[in-house]
Amino acid sequence: MRRAWFMLGMVLSATRLAAQEFKPPRVGGTPSGTRIGLFGFGVRGGVDLRSSQIVVGTTLDLGDLFTARLRLRPSGEIGVFNGGNDTFAASLEALYRFTDDDQVAIPYLGTGVSVAGHDKCGSDPNCPAIWVNLVFGFELHYKSTFNWLLEYHGMDAMRRHRLYLGLTTRRGN
Repeated sequence: MRRAWFMLGMVLSATRLAAQEFKPPRVGGTPSGTRIGLFGFGVRGGVDLRSSQIVVGTTLDLGDLFTARLRLRPSGEIGVFNGGNDTFAASLEALYRFTDDDQVAIPYLGTGVSVAGHDKCGSDPNCPAIWVNLVFGFELHYKSTFNWLLEYHGMDAMRRHRLYLGLTTRRGN
């Protein structure tokens, strides 16, 4: 009989101990606040609709401003194949992303400034110029580490219009 009570006590203790299994607390989803660092990069190519120039460039994801949805993005690009009148632009933009990074499509809107120039910039008193930019685009899920980039750039206070297609790294995956 003593053995039966001992076995019953062991079974009840085992079920009680299993019910107290440790479950770690959930870590908060998206970080908030300003964070600066290199979080990703992208490459893109497109066309300047005003001059029919082919444009190639690169972008960097340099961090969050105040929230994880407001991103700081510098970029550089070169426009070529326009009869010897190549152009360049170095931009700094702030982009607001309307959805979280784990969505299939991530639309964004932003603004920024560019320092832009062209061939023979040294002989042009108006070169380089400061342009105000408007950016609208989408990142579309491609792989776990990359997104497609489809973007419209209204540059030089909407006097120049550029369309881009590219690849960018996915943050946090």
